[in-house]
Amino acid sequence: MEGQRCPDFTLPATSGKTFALKEATKPLVVYFYPKDNTPGCTNESMAFRDLYAEFQAAGAEVVGVSRDGLKSHENFKAKLELPFELLSDAEETVCNLFDVMKMKNMYGKQVRGVERSTFVIAADGNVSRAWRGVKVPGHAEEVLAFVKAL
Repeated sequence: MEGQRCPDFTLPATSGKTFALKEATKPLVVYFYPKDNTPGCTNESMAFRDLYAEFQAAGAEVVGVSRDGLKSHENFKAKLELPFELLSDAEETVCNLFDVMKMKNMYGKQVRGVERSTFVIAADGNVSRAWRGVKVPGHAEEVLAFVKAL
């Protein structure tokens, strides 16, 4: 996916908005996470929140995507005071576009879920960097360093 044109997509977003990739600020950081209100996803979202002003100073926007519905997203966003929008991909359309749906082991069982992944979409609409199978500690800082170097 790196170096390729990012397919256009539209998803319902928090704050009563509809997110359309073609109208988004670029560069755009799109992070996919498994589920609202889980420890790893909470920590990841807080890391992007805490660095959000620096992402904006670098000219970038940040959005989070999961399969949770808008009501869950609104609560998660409010609880963590997230300054960016969360997108609801309940139908897994965009998750499939980015190939982040994977079989994972959860308590010894195989379950299908979102693999924690982050993509940076450059001003030209191409995916300039992809991180897959992300480990949360230090990840938002690594993404920020990449965006600042664009």
